[in-house]
Amino acid sequence: MNANAHDIVPTHLAVQAMRDNGYKNAAYAIAELMDNAIQAGASQVELLCGERKQQVEGRKRSRIEKIAVLDNGRGMDANVLRLALQFGNGTYLDQDKHTGIGRFGMGLPSSSISQCQRVDVWSWQNGIENALHSYLDLDEIKNRRMTEVPEPTARPIPMTWTKIGQKFGDSGTLVMWSKIDRCMWRTGKAIIDNSEFVIGRMYRKFINRHEVKIRMLAFDLDALYDIIIEKYALPNDPGYLIEKTSCDPPFDNQAMFQHWQGDTSYEAIFTIDFREQEHEVKVRFSYAKEEARLIEGVNNPGSTPHGQHAKKNIGVSIVRAGRELELDTGVVNGYEPTERWWGVEVEFPPSLDDIFGVTNNKQSARNFSELLQVNIQSLLEAGKTITQLKEELKEDGDPKSPLLDIAHKINSQLSIIRGLIKAQTKGTRTTPEKRHDPYKTEKVATTVTQERQSQGYKGQSDLDEQLPKEERKQVIKETLKEEGVTESKAELLAATTVDDGLKYTFVEAPLDTSAFFSVKPRGGAIIVTLNTNHPAYQNLVEILEEDVDKADIDTLRSRLINSLDGLKLLLMAWARYEDEQPDGKRKENAQDTRIDWGRVARRFLENEL
Repeated sequence: MNANAHDIVPTHLAVQAMRDNGYKNAAYAIAELMDNAIQAGASQVELLCGERKQQVEGRKRSRIEKIAVLDNGRGMDANVLRLALQFGNGTYLDQDKHTGIGRFGMGLPSSSISQCQRVDVWSWQNGIENALHSYLDLDEIKNRRMTEVPEPTARPIPMTWTKIGQKFGDSGTLVMWSKIDRCMWRTGKAIIDNSEFVIGRMYRKFINRHEVKIRMLAFDLDALYDIIIEKYALPNDPGYLIEKTSCDPPFDNQAMFQHWQGDTSYEAIFTIDFREQEHEVKVRFSYAKEEARLIEGVNNPGSTPHGQHAKKNIGVSIVRAGRELELDTGVVNGYEPTERWWGVEVEFPPSLDDIFGVTNNKQSARNFSELLQVNIQSLLEAGKTITQLKEELKEDGDPKSPLLDIAHKINSQLSIIRGLIKAQTKGTRTTPEKRHDPYKTEKVATTVTQERQSQGYKGQSDLDEQLPKEERKQVIKETLKEEGVTESKAELLAATTVDDGLKYTFVEAPLDTSAFFSVKPRGGAIIVTLNTNHPAYQNLVEILEEDVDKADIDTLRSRLINSLDGLKLLLMAWARYEDEQPDGKRKENAQDTRIDWGRVARRFLENEL
């Protein structure tokens, strides 16, 4: 057959070009076939990898020869089967009506030719004995012997697959790849080992809800019962909130992370108006449980098997119709090892594909990814608000405008969660020698406070000093936990405060406020929490705490100078605040507060430190 010399797109050339269609690897291409199966209502999908021993460099080695995906879904009639093998055609093209995981009708042919030169499809709706068959072959297309999808004909399913396949229902589909030339993994075991992690993450919600099982099998084509590997994909949850997953023990049967409650809930819901309808986007936050990071005898929790598992799941999980598109790393802080200990999931419906910028191969949401990579604070120049910025983007016709609030929420919440994660292990590493009593300042402050109490000065916290000890401990513990202190640390601090008769509890935690520190009278004590998110903390406290015992003289000198500069800036900030107060009562109050606080501070500090 000869193609028309004036075809706008010469088929034999276009199909060759389509082989480079952006699939990251075979796992993502296989996922396209699984999408079709799940969309067709399959309760079981099987990845079947047939390999055969070949002579390679003087010795026999197993090499992948055929890959098949079998499902027990609804199957296809002749018309739909033929459409499914056409590029850009299919049954899920109506954007307004479609709510499932399919898109554009590109999946089956484009994913297949990205890995192989021939794809055969059998599908049936009333028993496998009535299976219909059609195919695409790149050699035939290239030589112009194939210019259209062959009309489906009745053809038996090869015995290889009927023996190896497990779930041949009354209806279903079998897609087989042969002449595999672009798969980077050479054996069935390698394909399964590398695909399991990705496929388990993509379809974690379907697997966890028991809506589908995904069986993975590698076998020898010359000895069908020689099973090389067989397993079922387990959910792989980058938010680590699912209980039974592929994570390593002890977190294979329990969630490794916990919900981040934020203001009211771990799930923030955004409503987007698009095409005269309202659509919901859900953003979920999580972070590591204390027991995942505070392990007796382990200095580096990231080196544990579960820590290594989390290392491969860093980023924002972008989920469309229950199926993950990608794990976006746009907000990840470089190679910071603690980034593995948080999880963010953004879930949206297919009706927002154009807003999010979903690609044909369902591997990314381009518009949202671009926004995550932008420093939103840098866009809010000259006092510009998020609302103003959204209006500007809207006027420019930028589709990212409705997504701005979501990206801003993720950035702001991550700032708090990162601080909380940092606080989890702060102070847990032991040093060879403690040079001072860790509670010395609390003891000094308690002594001075008791003197002031005897002189008639009363504080709000004094009222609860007479409460039972256990009640005081519980109140202090719960307050510390609310401040972001881990449970074990909160319990220890509460017990130390009450049992040792201390009036103060001094902690460090990320606070969602612009204040440098918070003061809370609880359980007969005064809880002072330094805000680790505040620049004053980084310039005055953290700079002197980090690895002091290991620092050389020059480093320590530099830190002391920087800390002094930080103290000066802090005092100058107060001076400016006082200067900006209008003449009258407000300025007098500020001045009186400075004097009164200075008087109390002098008494606290004149005791030797």
